[in-house]
Amino acid sequence: MDGASLADGNLWLHFTRTADWRGPNPSVPVIDRGEGCYVWDTAGKRYLDGLSALFCVQVGYGRPEMPAAAAEQMAKLPFATNWATAHQPAIDLAAALADRFPADLDHFFFVNSGSEAVEAAIKLARQYHAANGEPGRYKIISRAYSYHGTTLGALGVTGLPGARAPYEPLMPGHFHGPNTNQYRCQSSPNCAPCDLSCAMALERIVLAEGPDKISAIFLEPVQNAGGCFTPPPGYLQQVRSICDRYGILLVSDEVICAFGRLGTWTGAERYDVVPDIITFAKGVTSAYAPLAGMGFSRRIGDALSTGPATMFNHGATWGGHPVSCAVALANLDVFEKEDVLGNVQRNEHWLGDQLRELQARHEIVGDVRGTGYFWALELVADRERKVLFTEQQSEDLLRGFLSARLLELGLICRADDRDEPVIQISPPLVADRSVLGELVSILDQVLGEATARMHGTPGAPAPARPTESGPTAPEGGGAL
Repeated sequence: MDGASLADGNLWLHFTRTADWRGPNPSVPVIDRGEGCYVWDTAGKRYLDGLSALFCVQVGYGRPEMPAAAAEQMAKLPFATNWATAHQPAIDLAAALADRFPADLDHFFFVNSGSEAVEAAIKLARQYHAANGEPGRYKIISRAYSYHGTTLGALGVTGLPGARAPYEPLMPGHFHGPNTNQYRCQSSPNCAPCDLSCAMALERIVLAEGPDKISAIFLEPVQNAGGCFTPPPGYLQQVRSICDRYGILLVSDEVICAFGRLGTWTGAERYDVVPDIITFAKGVTSAYAPLAGMGFSRRIGDALSTGPATMFNHGATWGGHPVSCAVALANLDVFEKEDVLGNVQRNEHWLGDQLRELQARHEIVGDVRGTGYFWALELVADRERKVLFTEQQSEDLLRGFLSARLLELGLICRADDRDEPVIQISPPLVADRSVLGELVSILDQVLGEATARMHGTPGAPAPARPTESGPTAPEGGGAL
């Protein structure tokens, strides 16, 4: 079909305001191709992908290894299910992940998306407790403003009121405790250092609802929604202790955090905690093919392995697709050969320093938080008093100016106001300091212009930073 365009409205976009893409002048770019840390739209404009296509493209665009693995697998066996049969790519991938995941999380169940992985974990937790003679354990605790997916089960775990409201009533038994937003702590705001009141609040929910009714606690090691909330020291260990005390499963939702985003194979490894289940997606294939799943402990596997009629009573036709598994194996090989985790570890502190320098330069930035290649800048109307923008200010500044201006200057990142307004950056894990410097330079310019607009002088942009910053910035094209 010739001449079709996004404005025709045949394609309906995900989580995108209709006004941004329908009509005569859509503001949403149509991406045509990618190479390294960059993508180009159909008009030929180049963008630095500072969001890794929604935290996915870990090793960058244009890699030959994954398409080659896909083509080889399609020629040999284009499809087989993991229902009553198995295939070698899924077997090999499960073994490879067992080598990389912590402790005894060496059983793997594959699905297609992060939401499905969370859905599978909900069901696995319930079935595990039932197998142990506790079928009444169905309630789930997660955290405020967390995002865990969009299917109806996963949506109950999600703690974003705006995401849940259109589909309520949801499944019963979901409770949301405080998150680890240390900039705007709601649990113990006058306590320094952190007294882990946020963890203790989860225990109070357990006691209020009945320990024998709680199935699992779901959390992300670094919470995405709200803007990269990192855990205070000892927090995850305290939650692990609560789960052990009451026989609750700890689920580490690592759809974003796993596969190098925090500089380690899993966020659990980064924070030295061993959950019972880890959900994953996105980075397992660097988004070269859809694949997701969960890894779980031997004691869960053992509980579902007793007797000839036992099974995990769940499935998905495409789960563990052989082509996707072959792509994932090729992706893991790239990680190893090119020391992708090492690249994140060598650059994360440098990147954090550059972002904190932006905070010092621009009063609109109230807080900088994150780790690895996963960072957020919270924007404020008054930094000294941590004053939030009004709804209209947020609409005008975040959506009306910032998002469009970042794209205009060739940077894709996330201006998000599902909680407090933040700019999230999450570049491909192969980005070097040349690429990171370019990203920071564009942010510097836009933040300066946004500050000027906030003070009513939109024609006064801040000076741009150099593309490369710091004496150790390497030369070259920006990818390992």
